[in-house]
Amino acid sequence: MDFGKNSPLESFSAFQIWAKRNIHLLISRDTWITFCEYIGLGRPVSNQPIASLTELKAFVASRSSHVAQSTLYGYLKTRAGTRFPSLFENKDMLASINLAKWHVYVACISDLTAYMGVLMYLRTGADNSRIVELMNEVVEQIIEEIGMPEEAGHDLGESFQALTIRINNMDFSIHEDSEVIFSVSPGALYQWAPIAENLKRFDKEPVENSVRFKWKDVRDKARSLLDAEALLCSD
Repeated sequence: MDFGKNSPLESFSAFQIWAKRNIHLLISRDTWITFCEYIGLGRPVSNQPIASLTELKAFVASRSSHVAQSTLYGYLKTRAGTRFPSLFENKDMLASINLAKWHVYVACISDLTAYMGVLMYLRTGADNSRIVELMNEVVEQIIEEIGMPEEAGHDLGESFQALTIRINNMDFSIHEDSEVIFSVSPGALYQWAPIAENLKRFDKEPVENSVRFKWKDVRDKARSLLDAEALLCSD
């Protein structure tokens, strides 16, 4: 099956199905287990109504994880082609994938948290300081949950700091409900993906566009699930 003709995003869903059926026939059992742990096959995303901080945190964390994994692994698969399974047998590559997945995940959290704050303002007209407070609490809970995994490298703290600074300084009232707010994750995927620089330099625009496209469904789901008034009044 040829996934290379599609964009990273288009290829990923088809690749998930193919992988579940076929990759275990191509690689060892141990590598297959490792692959599943890294690729996150079947990891659920939150579809619960968002009416509390707990539900907002679950939505942001799960959807950010999904976007981070699907775009990162989709990009790797597009570039590696049939050699993709062998990436998970290379310890150095695994270390690079680990590093990338954490930083892309944090970037996705940054974009989605900012977007949820914009939706909150547009639907409630609440004071910007109140929305900043709510979004900060979500960010703090997610950061606490992530901790400082050794595999993420020492730069993860800087990514956390950039995330916190962004949300603290957001003026949600000046933004519209659009893809423009998703400004961090596209560049993060391009920056952190463990692709040789001589290959990556041709990929910047399509890779960043693929991430922006991936957020479209998340934005649609956020609009349908968010109960902004209830969230605003939650403890």
